[in-house]
Amino acid sequence: MKDELMNIFFLIKHFNYLKNWLLIAFIAFVGQAQAVEYSGIDTAKSKITFSSKLMGSSLNGSFTKFSGKVVFNPDDPEKAKANLLIEIASFNAGGEELQDEAKGKDWFNTKSFPSANFVSDSVKINGAGRLEVHGTLTIKGKAVPVVMTAAYQGQGKQMVFDAAFQLLRLDYGLGAGNWADTSAVANEVPVKVHLVLNQK
Repeated sequence: MKDELMNIFFLIKHFNYLKNWLLIAFIAFVGQAQAVEYSGIDTAKSKITFSSKLMGSSLNGSFTKFSGKVVFNPDDPEKAKANLLIEIASFNAGGEELQDEAKGKDWFNTKSFPSANFVSDSVKINGAGRLEVHGTLTIKGKAVPVVMTAAYQGQGKQMVFDAAFQLLRLDYGLGAGNWADTSAVANEVPVKVHLVLNQK
């Protein structure tokens, strides 16, 4: 009788161990199943805009064509990666004369440098739904470190990012000759990036 009771206690003890392990495995499985990664850029909903001061007046513009890849998992945001390619010829600000000037040698020189590139280096959490993105922006062959602040939120099956940073145009040789005068054209150019990502 004593041996039978011992066997029963043994079975109950090991059953509880097994039950706990199954529960842990189930929780881990559910966690992995719920983890969603976002990568594809919805270019129809995304945009890159900027503002500047030209002869004391505000100038707003955008780059209408860009592509790239972003990898983002809201459960592990610090592992996010971004690589964006901006077509400089899609510069859109002011009238036709200004746009032609911007694409010329004194500014973007699109014939020699048709695109700009941003690559993220690291990402830090900066509060709930907020990130600090460190990366390198290359324009006209000049690679300069930049820091973006970004907010993100899920909208249905998409993830929406709104990031901002300040570009110093003279760091990239944008505006030669008389255009280098910062009283005529401000050196500081605030840039906003609105990205809408699709689930992978």
